Amino acid sequence: MLTQRPDFLPQADNSLADSFIAERDGPEGAYSVLREHDLQILFRPGASPTDQLAAVIPIDDDILDRIDALTRLSRAWLERPPLRDTRLTVDQRRRFRLRLRAADGRMNGATYREIAIAIYGAARVEADPWKTSPLRDAVIGFVEAGMALIGGGYLKLLRHRRRA
Repeated sequence: MLTQRPDFLPQADNSLADSFIAERDGPEGAYSVLREHDLQILFRPGASPTDQLAAVIPIDDDILDRIDALTRLSRAWLERPPLRDTRLTVDQRRRFRLRLRAADGRMNGATYREIAIAIYGAARVEADPWKTSPLRDAVIGFVEAGMALIGGGYLKLLRHRRRA
């Protein structure tokens, strides 16, 4: 969230002013995107990309994620290379895609077997009896996990893991 910079702070160069792409307006402000850096921005009411800006970081359970997002914005602002997103590993990203593909297939009427063929290939699926195949269990798990993601579980992916 960005707002107008307080007058008592020194002026700063706004090198990204022309890079923001307006998406939509809402009651909480104007939503914008820095596509080149894959960042979503909310300009609080009264603030615009051409203003002197300040960030608003609510103090809540998501503060570390918000600071991470602000770090990505600051690196874009300072024209430094972006940091790697550490919320998901390469394997987690792969499983995420498989889960969504499986759920999408199921929602469009595909059988578990058809989904397995799309993911693993026909030869691998036909190598074992379908009713006892570990691929069948994996596909059912992908579909169930994908449906949970679609039902709102994806929000957990946007947050960093917390130690208990």
